[in-house]
Amino acid sequence: MTLAFTDPHPFTLGRIFDDAPALAVLTVIILLSALPLLAAYQLDPRQFQGDSIWLKPLKFHAALAIYLGTLAIFARWLPEGMMQSRGWQVYQGVVIACILAELLWIGAAATLGTASHFNQTGIWATLYGLMGLAAVTLTSLSLAMGVAIWRNAATGLAPAVQLSIALGLVLTFVLTVVVAGAMASGTGHFVGTPVTGARVPVMGWSREVGDLRLPHFLATHALHALPVVGLLAARFLPETPGRLAVWAAALGFTGLVALTFAQALSGRPTF
Repeated sequence: MTLAFTDPHPFTLGRIFDDAPALAVLTVIILLSALPLLAAYQLDPRQFQGDSIWLKPLKFHAALAIYLGTLAIFARWLPEGMMQSRGWQVYQGVVIACILAELLWIGAAATLGTASHFNQTGIWATLYGLMGLAAVTLTSLSLAMGVAIWRNAATGLAPAVQLSIALGLVLTFVLTVVVAGAMASGTGHFVGTPVTGARVPVMGWSREVGDLRLPHFLATHALHALPVVGLLAARFLPETPGRLAVWAAALGFTGLVALTFAQALSGRPTF
């Protein structure tokens, strides 16, 4: 068994802000900017397709804050000096611009009481295409970081943990792009026409027809699921079996996303 971390305090806020200041600051900004949205959710009675018009912006703020906060934690295991390089700074700036553009677009649509996604009317049709490109760009940050951590021989991590973080980041990009691409090519996230509106509590996934939001949700959280397996493998298994366990978990997680994706495309609910 190998220690998962050589740093006894790997997750302090000070350390996170030191390792990835831009990502950490943006995470805080997104969380703070969600507060007026939360107030609007409580005070504004307008609805769109059966939900508060402010529900989608709130979900995206939460999702992006979790995504960026996770990347800010993982940034400490990038190769030394990579975050300070000119090329990385430019790339990171583009990603941050895409994230801000996504949030402004979704917030503006909510303010006007219209759809941001799948809206093919007027200027919204053009914005939908551009924001699709922005979504791929911001998700690519997980791919870039995953590959860099995979190649870094000086992370100090247990091999199973390093592999699990790298694979989780890479799969987040690959699986999300596949599922989101299929979703964006249609007219909505449902495959079929709901009649009763039955949904999974809290998450809101349809219990009547196929709902592409479930495989999309799973795909975006590969960067959280696989590191948990890596930590357990490093704690309870020798090095080689631990790495094999991570590879098996990656294959299994990919299969889970593929299964729920196929079910959704066939018009069948998972729950």
